[in-house]
Amino acid sequence: MRPASGRAPWITEAGLVAPLSVPLKRALRRAVVDHARGERRRGHLPLLHLGTPGDQEVVHPIRPGEAGDHALRADVVAAMLGRLIPATWPLVWLTRPGELDLQDVDAQWLAAARQAYGESGVPLVFVVVNRHGWRDPRSGLSLSWSRFRPPPALSP
Repeated sequence: MRPASGRAPWITEAGLVAPLSVPLKRALRRAVVDHARGERRRGHLPLLHLGTPGDQEVVHPIRPGEAGDHALRADVVAAMLGRLIPATWPLVWLTRPGELDLQDVDAQWLAAARQAYGESGVPLVFVVVNRHGWRDPRSGLSLSWSRFRPPPALSP
């Protein structure tokens, strides 16, 4: 997912900006597809994912009452980042129930991801994903489907 030129004009400190690259669009759609297919319950734990949707990823369940310390959350993100192959450009996506409007859990884990990615020098792509679409909480850029129908087979 690393751009050929080494630069990614669609990623800024303020979040994603249009137009997105085709590989990034595919990866974000894949995150929605995987979540829609894999999570049928209306209420479930938010999950923090790092990696490439449909390929290598690490997942951290966010349990109710989990420690609310920013430094601890940043350490969790940094540890997850360290588990991935260094050659990849890992995305961060938070899957949760509900609308894509900003919620406390989004802001908390976005701040932690910004710190961990900033310390590692990796550009951050952070989106919130539900069963109908995705949204970047920094820029507000989003894509959703009113009647999302995952394709029959989506290869990685």
